Amino acid sequence: MTAAHLERVDVPLPELIRSIDEFTALKRQHMATALLTEERHQCDPVDARFAGLACGCKTRLSVDDDYPGFADWVAQQEALNEQYRRTA
Repeated sequence: MTAAHLERVDVPLPELIRSIDEFTALKRQHMATALLTEERHQCDPVDARFAGLACGCKTRLSVDDDYPGFADWVAQQEALNEQYRRTA
């Protein structure tokens, strides 16, 4: 990068501060909007009815015999993960 490149991206400090303040305000606004949206979702009066639309399957779609060795592999991976967490 040359001095010419830096001149193109260099801005006066007051302008940089203003830009950061604007970005921070926008970020706070988005966060507030997201939090309010989540709060409205938590208080959704029809949420229980919507959750009730899901229905369970009466028959199992797969059994361990369909994937020989998979349960052992999962157990091995869980053991390795636990071992790593104890040493890290």
